[in-house]
Amino acid sequence: MDIRRTVLWMIFSFSLLLLWNNWQVQHGKQSLFGGPAPTSQVEPSRTTDKTTPSIPNSPQQAAIAASDAVPGATGTAGNAQSQEIVIESDVLRLTFSTAGAQLVRAEMLKYPVSGLDQPFVLLDNSNALHYIVQSGTVGAGTGQSFPTHQTPFRMTSTERTMNGENLVVTFEGESGGLKVIKTFTLHRGAYAIDVKHQLVNTGSAEVNPALYLQLERDGNDPSDTSSFYHTFTGMAVYSEQEKFQKMTFSDINKGKAAYVKQADNGWIGVVQHYFASAWVPPQGKQRTNEVLKVSENLYAARSIESVGAIAPGATASVDSHLWVGPQDQKALAALAPGLDLVVDYGWLTIIAKPIFGLLTWLHSLLGNWGWAIVALTVLIKAVFYPLAAASYKSMARMKAVSPRLMALKEKYGDDKQKLNTAMMEMYRTEKINPLGGCLPMVVQIPVFISLYWVLLASVEMRGAPWILWVHDLSVRDPWFILPAIMMATMFLQIKLNPTPPDPIQAKVMMIMPLVFGGMMFFFPAGLVLYWCVNNTLSIAQQYYITKKMENATKSQTAVTAKR
Repeated sequence: MDIRRTVLWMIFSFSLLLLWNNWQVQHGKQSLFGGPAPTSQVEPSRTTDKTTPSIPNSPQQAAIAASDAVPGATGTAGNAQSQEIVIESDVLRLTFSTAGAQLVRAEMLKYPVSGLDQPFVLLDNSNALHYIVQSGTVGAGTGQSFPTHQTPFRMTSTERTMNGENLVVTFEGESGGLKVIKTFTLHRGAYAIDVKHQLVNTGSAEVNPALYLQLERDGNDPSDTSSFYHTFTGMAVYSEQEKFQKMTFSDINKGKAAYVKQADNGWIGVVQHYFASAWVPPQGKQRTNEVLKVSENLYAARSIESVGAIAPGATASVDSHLWVGPQDQKALAALAPGLDLVVDYGWLTIIAKPIFGLLTWLHSLLGNWGWAIVALTVLIKAVFYPLAAASYKSMARMKAVSPRLMALKEKYGDDKQKLNTAMMEMYRTEKINPLGGCLPMVVQIPVFISLYWVLLASVEMRGAPWILWVHDLSVRDPWFILPAIMMATMFLQIKLNPTPPDPIQAKVMMIMPLVFGGMMFFFPAGLVLYWCVNNTLSIAQQYYITKKMENATKSQTAVTAKR
């Protein structure tokens, strides 16, 4: 009975996977089982579709009104008049455009492309990817324009390579009687960049500018997107009111993006597998958040705040932070509250966070992420041993009465009612709970799913070797050795379980290792390593408990015979 339920649950789960795959394909996504998306990706438009109207003089209204004043698309970012300037720290190679001092390319020097000796490109302004960082000011009077991300800037600093602990890069641009000085300070070993905007009133009248911080990205999938499993790519807004809110590009297209629009805290960001970018504005200052479609297949997340009145000759400064890099949870949490939530475990976060903490601690002891996964799996199996023991004992009892179940099936044939009545009577006599093998496993499912997402989402797995042929736990096993081991262990587990009385069920059970093992051929090696260790430990536990029960039964039979 429990085997039948297990089979039905497995078939139901696989059916859901197929339905989800069909839904993905129907909505223009790649198939989970490989192959190109049904529709081609659209190159983002580079044309400007908005002008820059004036903003009310009230500082309280300025940030709200500025949402209509920010220029739309990139405009002059890639034209012949702009220049690109490359600067480099020990972990980042950044390319700035003199058009608006935009950050138009970011290379992760410590994170090479899998299988290639070149850094992963997170930000870029090319036909393949449009994903850039922008900032600017709005609020000029009618017919004028303050410096925006389309205004020509010039680099006023001289250093382009980090020689000490910090690298300071400065750009300056002026328009409409307002000079904007952007200062980017990079720190050794850090992906957090300090950004200062100094606004100097060079005119003869008071001005009330508003500063916007913006991330602009197309809706295409990242270059390292898997065709077999789905991870989130989209925009995010964090606030103390609603915490972490994420939005897909599809939701933004449909106008269904839900997020806090007015706040004096939090951040805005763009999230993808393993990496993220985020603007962290000054905390405690009222601002407007916006997530919108700028043009065809081009989206923006922006934060706009009023700088306040600036008298002629006076200067106002706004300090903010920019993150461009991997989803390093410790560093992200240190930069801003809630920023570590870009590593999104969904509703299982309450379980996944402690699991990740334990995995990190094990890595600090063992020095290898592969062995840390092995140790973590052992610890989890040890914690759940009592539940597993109950499940295996139930399975052992079911296996012991399996010949009697087959006899009942032959006796009653197609008379399902009598067969079920006889089976339930036998369960009652033998004190067997048909669900005894399933319920203990159901309790463990949230933990196993959480561990799955921890291993899938942790950037620490990227490029991390284990042993011999496994050089990167975040990509599939190059020799498919681990998936083969997983299939073998699944077959062995099935052999240890009671044989289903229905021949069709028995055949389905033998096919399942091929189905799930075949899926694992395309999953990251770290995940398959976990399943291999988990299956091996399960086999050892089940064998031990089954033998223990058999020996106890033999001893009891021997004692009875002597009497």
